[in-house]
Amino acid sequence: MVMYAYRAINQGGQSTKGLQDAANLVDLEFRLKRGGLDLVDAKIESSSGGGQRRKIKRAELITFFFNLEQLSRAGVPLLECLGDLRDTMTEERFREVIANLVESIENGKKLSQAMAQHPDAFDKIFVSLTYAGEESGRLPEVFEHITESLKWQDEMASHTKTILMYPAFVGTIVLGITIFLMIYLVPQLVSFIKGMGQEIPIQTRMLLATSGFFVNYWYVVIALPILTPIVITLLVNSSDEMRLRFDRFKLNMWVIGPILRKIILARFANTFAMMYGSGISILDCIHNSRDVVNNLAVARSLDEVAQEIESGKNLTQSFQNTHMFPPLVIRMLKVGEATGSLDKALLNVSYFYDRDVRESIKKVQVMIEPAMTIILGAILGWVMLSVLSPIYDIIGKVKF
Repeated sequence: MVMYAYRAINQGGQSTKGLQDAANLVDLEFRLKRGGLDLVDAKIESSSGGGQRRKIKRAELITFFFNLEQLSRAGVPLLECLGDLRDTMTEERFREVIANLVESIENGKKLSQAMAQHPDAFDKIFVSLTYAGEESGRLPEVFEHITESLKWQDEMASHTKTILMYPAFVGTIVLGITIFLMIYLVPQLVSFIKGMGQEIPIQTRMLLATSGFFVNYWYVVIALPILTPIVITLLVNSSDEMRLRFDRFKLNMWVIGPILRKIILARFANTFAMMYGSGISILDCIHNSRDVVNNLAVARSLDEVAQEIESGKNLTQSFQNTHMFPPLVIRMLKVGEATGSLDKALLNVSYFYDRDVRESIKKVQVMIEPAMTIILGAILGWVMLSVLSPIYDIIGKVKF
């Protein structure tokens, strides 16, 4: 297959551009024709090594699986469902993916096999769930599970961004005000303070030294917040050991760490429950959930769980031996094993942590505002005290 950059005309006569993989130009024209496009011209994309194939957004996947669930539940054949979605999808890249799904199914492949050819759109979990739905004849229910899971993941991703971005935003404002004070305001007072001819108090000398550092090394002050995340990213990506240490640090970080741990565990429990409820084996559920947690420390623990289960231990005992999962998860796993409703027990874990994350984020937001106000007030108080202290000393020595 070769990636082509093409220009085509749709049924409305509008010109459109895009990327499409094909064996040759004839195959490209055939593929575009299935998508309702007439080829005008095309050329081989020189940078088609994979950098141009962006990952499909979660919102587009939600729309896709929701419509697929609704149409299939209404009794519409799968090929017609995909054909309708291909014709109505506005995002060009996803239209091409759906057109390829239609072509693969017409050539005799199952939907899960066709989806597996597009890892940039459908991850292993979606493929495994779709395969389970095909084998059990419950595709509409599987599509519904996937849709609900994607909506939940979107909401959890929003929570994660909130907890990380809000402190960063407020901290940036406080840093900006501090830089303004040290570089602009304090230097204007230096000559006045030094011209008093009095002994300068220790807090004032500290202020002058800090202001001097900001003035002389302003580029370091500005570059440090920018370069620090870049350096950390390079170090983390340098080896699996560094990634493992960083992921463990994130889980144990003050305030944010416990919330991130709950988000990860909620994501794991939700995904595990969805796959297990669709008929996927426990070991496959664990292996697929490994890719969802997005944390190497938790992923390694799941690997240990899988190894212990393979060696003959039960599920609850295997999770307990890793010392990664809190008592709530262990207790619900034990209940699920005993009652035969493991998926429902894990959904309860997901629900509990989801609610707990919402409340924790609200508490953090409430704490951040007064904390930042106190920090900013302390900086302003230090500046005022350092400037006014010499003046009070002079006034105290004046004899009336």
